[in-house]
Amino acid sequence: MADLESGHLFLTYVIPIRRGGPRNDVSFKQKLRIELARLPPAHQTPATQKTEYAAPFARNRRTHFARMFVLDNVVYNGRNGQDALVGALRNVGALTPQHVDGLRSAYLVFTADVDAVVREGDPLPDDLDPEAQRKVRMAYARTLWDTMGEEIAAIFGNCHGFEGVSSGEAFGAYLERCHVETTMPFHDYYLVPPEFHVLPVRALALAVLIPGGIALGALLLRILGLEALFGLNTLLLAVAAFLVTLLAFVLAVRHALRNGARPLAPARHDDLPSVLKALYIQQAFADFVAEHQGRDAGALAAGFGAFLDRNVPADPNGPTQRPGVIASDAPQPRARV
Repeated sequence: MADLESGHLFLTYVIPIRRGGPRNDVSFKQKLRIELARLPPAHQTPATQKTEYAAPFARNRRTHFARMFVLDNVVYNGRNGQDALVGALRNVGALTPQHVDGLRSAYLVFTADVDAVVREGDPLPDDLDPEAQRKVRMAYARTLWDTMGEEIAAIFGNCHGFEGVSSGEAFGAYLERCHVETTMPFHDYYLVPPEFHVLPVRALALAVLIPGGIALGALLLRILGLEALFGLNTLLLAVAAFLVTLLAFVLAVRHALRNGARPLAPARHDDLPSVLKALYIQQAFADFVAEHQGRDAGALAAGFGAFLDRNVPADPNGPTQRPGVIASDAPQPRARV
């Protein structure tokens, strides 16, 4: 379940692009690139603030980051490395062509970092089973369809199998067929380091070493002919202890793998509404400090009280910063709907 980490789902979808084209002078791949180029960017730099419209992903408050791009083919990483002496002994020619992986068609790659919730405002989960993750993915797909369905249809209409998709539920089912596990998510919202899942190495080692030592000791007694001193069938004891050792080793490895696969708990104020609220309060408080320089204690207290009443820091729903902008006082783009 590597998609889930810190209360977020790190989604990856790889969708095959249709071959051919709607016209003789343009392919579906080229048309998809055109649609991607038409998407307005987020207003997060002075240059992008000049664009009139907002990024369509900014129409919801669940998407932290999103990216779409066309994957024409996989990158060739060079020949399979091997020792030159071993290659010579095996009569493997250094110039003999090797198999090169390639894609049968181009793909649209869609990645997103989203809050792992079915409804905006729900608390971020510590963990989710596969079915719960699927429900979150479906809910997010419905959110995209409801907020940017026109752009979704224009982009994904160039992809294989999209024909007939006309609702958020159908779009979610379509994406599910193209879902790929994200094996290395990255998260950087922590205010304080998280509590990592500590592996009980000592206990696991003892669980394996103790029966292993018994098996080795019993075998040694049999080899030395000392089993009569203890009145034991050392061969039977050695076999039984070895089987226990093997079982303990398998269980220890499975426990270690499960422990490593457990997601870290979400940080405080980690959902997108809280992040946007924090950005808004940061800017508003900086303005407050600048405006109240040199004020006496009474005026400062009264001004800070008015600041709290006006900005309501504990309420992530407002007033707050809109998604997809660099600052609350920056030129606010229009939503193209």
